[in-house]
Amino acid sequence: MSQDKDAARLRELREKIHYHDYRYYVLDDPEIEDAAYDTLYRELKALEAAHPELDDPNSPTRRVGGTVLPAFTSKPHRMRMYSLDNAMTEAEWLDFVTRAANKLEKEGVPFERTFWVDPKFDGLALEIIYENGVYAGALTRGDGETGEDVTENVRTVKNVPLDLRPHAARSGLPVPRLLEVRGEVVMTRQDFYELNERQREQGGKVFANPRNAAAGSVRQLDSAVSATRPLTFFTYGVGTTDFGDADPGWATHSGVMRGLAALGLPVAGEGKAVSEAEVYPYFTAMGARRQELPFEIDGVVVKVDSLALQRELDFTDRAPRFAIALKFPAHEAETALTAIDVQVGRTGVLTPVAILEPVSLAGVTVSRATLHNEDEIKAKDLRAGDTVVVRRAGDVIPEVVRVVTEKRPADAREYAFPHICPSCGSPAVRAEGEAAWRCVNFACPAMLRRGIAYFVSKSGLDIEGLGRKWVESLIDKGMVRTPADLFGLTEADLVPLERMAEKSAANFVAAVDAARKNATLSKLIAALGIRQVGTRTARTLAGHFTDLDALGAATAEELTALPDIGPEVAASIREFFGNDANRALVARFKEIGLWPVAAPKPAQPAATTALAGKKFLFTGTLPDMSREKAQELVEAAGGRVVSAVSKKLDYLVAGAEPGSKLAKAQALGVRILSPEEFHALLAAAGATVQSRRSLLDA
Repeated sequence: MSQDKDAARLRELREKIHYHDYRYYVLDDPEIEDAAYDTLYRELKALEAAHPELDDPNSPTRRVGGTVLPAFTSKPHRMRMYSLDNAMTEAEWLDFVTRAANKLEKEGVPFERTFWVDPKFDGLALEIIYENGVYAGALTRGDGETGEDVTENVRTVKNVPLDLRPHAARSGLPVPRLLEVRGEVVMTRQDFYELNERQREQGGKVFANPRNAAAGSVRQLDSAVSATRPLTFFTYGVGTTDFGDADPGWATHSGVMRGLAALGLPVAGEGKAVSEAEVYPYFTAMGARRQELPFEIDGVVVKVDSLALQRELDFTDRAPRFAIALKFPAHEAETALTAIDVQVGRTGVLTPVAILEPVSLAGVTVSRATLHNEDEIKAKDLRAGDTVVVRRAGDVIPEVVRVVTEKRPADAREYAFPHICPSCGSPAVRAEGEAAWRCVNFACPAMLRRGIAYFVSKSGLDIEGLGRKWVESLIDKGMVRTPADLFGLTEADLVPLERMAEKSAANFVAAVDAARKNATLSKLIAALGIRQVGTRTARTLAGHFTDLDALGAATAEELTALPDIGPEVAASIREFFGNDANRALVARFKEIGLWPVAAPKPAQPAATTALAGKKFLFTGTLPDMSREKAQELVEAAGGRVVSAVSKKLDYLVAGAEPGSKLAKAQALGVRILSPEEFHALLAAAGATVQSRRSLLDA
């Protein structure tokens, strides 16, 4: 192929991949299978490697990062990024409206009382800059006048479009000479939880809440680290814009948001234009629904919709007069820190936990809170006996915010973090560059307990009736030393145990045997407890390797070629299978028949099935299978499982005791399926589903 043809193919591939990134990350509506996307991506990488002279900083392959900065440089914003004034009550909201009305009345300007409302994301404010429709840079808010240049890191955020020109062509909008997009970069609750689990296992920084995680991920000096973090950007407005002689027709903020969406930029689906009377009910409803959202929000932003009125109202020294944040009440309280306990995780990390006098926060009684590591205790100067302010971080995770020093007892002593394992007494180590102390005794009872408990948990093989207490009892009696030992236990072994009758023993053995026969490859990979490999990564691995032997033989290059697997995850997998004890454990699994095998992916793409691209969500309890099994069946049939109800949802499968998702789906006109209708729909998908079912049974 000539260089001209290669250059043309490069441009074509980049445009195709940008388009499919937009379908996947922004619209949540992909048009092609992951395998087809991977084929395009690998072809692009190969062509770019062959033609370095055709490099493009906005190529989709540059999202993996790799640029290491000595430090962030500061750059001024063309237009100041203001903060927002807050309203904590309905009266304060009405005061804001009155002030706006009075100012407009003095100017003799009629007040058209239409407002734009959308969620106030609890993330990091950014400005993303496009020049002639192409990504050109990104700045943090900073002090409003000047921000930090995070161009390379934001380039790695998957749903940030790098080229607006194809979207402009499709929508009929002019390509902007300059467009400064303002918005928030955030992290989902689930991604935050999984990131912290990985950080904790690695002995790295554990983030207090999703906002800190998002901000810390954007502000990495190594963009390759940012690329591994699951970040999402939502736009909420614009700064400086220049469309030349063209007119985008933006007269209202709602028009701006429609225009940004048409240009391929991610916009929160909850935003809309409403009347004055509808604003506070929207805020109240959003507060009631906030726990259902995949992202954390701390309120609602309200803006006068008319851009002409926004210009009339102008700004104060610190905030716009045309916008205000209606904030949800904070969930904080004071209580006593009675002690600091240290727990040992399944990877040996020593995690300090605050033992608190029970206190009610947002309807939940809190008596414990994580303290993350030694450095946090020192930074906050926490001592037993202190009065502390406790917050439910993200309204979910209890967090000690600060000490009320004026209430500190005179005899409170500085806390000394233990440098020996509280479980086995072995010396703990803290590697250079890590925040955590770690027990390195692989025979440590706490590590053994937690590792096997994880193996049988819902995140692992999900063995019914085998909980933490049974695991501890079996370990204490020397009956179980590795997960494989569970599968050799007999009823005769179990009956002598306290609280274990013959029927219970029979049920125990049957449950373990069922797990052995029915385990999927993805479940077994997840159950191994490999550092940084959670359920999502396990499913990726199970989709590309036939069994544990194939996974164990995979090179780092083969692993990092897979979606969402970076060098650190690949290194963890190689480290696990490079360990003699782990290889012996895998061999035992094979001997006892705990050996799921994944069938090769069918050649026929899922796009030809009736369920291809259809979005499913589950609520309530299904009578004949776990929710995860049902989700696997959907994905095997070419469908997608999403995390929240929206107008884009195709089916809500409602089992027994459904939650609030059912009412929302009904209000939006989403089709509701009973478990029986769900099975019928799967059956109607035809032979392709059946051919894939071996993947799930393996």
